[in-house]
Amino acid sequence: MSTESPTTPVNWSAFVTAAPDLARTVEDRFGAFTHHVLATLRRDGSPRTTGLEVRFLDGELWFGMMPDSLKALDLRRNPRFALQANPGAGTGMGGGDVRISGRAIEVEDPGAMAGYVKEVEPPQPFHLFRTELTEVVRTRVEDDTYLVVEIWKPGEPVRALRRT
Repeated sequence: MSTESPTTPVNWSAFVTAAPDLARTVEDRFGAFTHHVLATLRRDGSPRTTGLEVRFLDGELWFGMMPDSLKALDLRRNPRFALQANPGAGTGMGGGDVRISGRAIEVEDPGAMAGYVKEVEPPQPFHLFRTELTEVVRTRVEDDTYLVVEIWKPGEPVRALRRT
């Protein structure tokens, strides 16, 4: 049993260790498309949604952003985010609907940034954020009968809720 507090966010690697099957599904869903939807909080507290590319590298979920983009400024002010995987075309949701919530921490360490640049080759300059997860949710239909919602939070096992 994990000794982590349920409110203590964890990085991607810790999530993979805690819930490997769900983590694999989440990575597959994000890997299926390039662009996803990031929700941040504006200065006045209202939500902002924007497109974003994400990367899973070295045990972390990374967000790279253009310099002084509104979403980067939002995260600097308030690091809370929600990230929705692109559902794709049509109504097919192979792998289900996937959402990640947490905090994005800006990375300014030259070594970490150099490693990201080596792998991703982003346009320069850029903002780089690593994430701390507070919740991962997958929603899917099972056997054309049940709506299944799988919920993971740090320090807790994956819970599955089924509705008809």
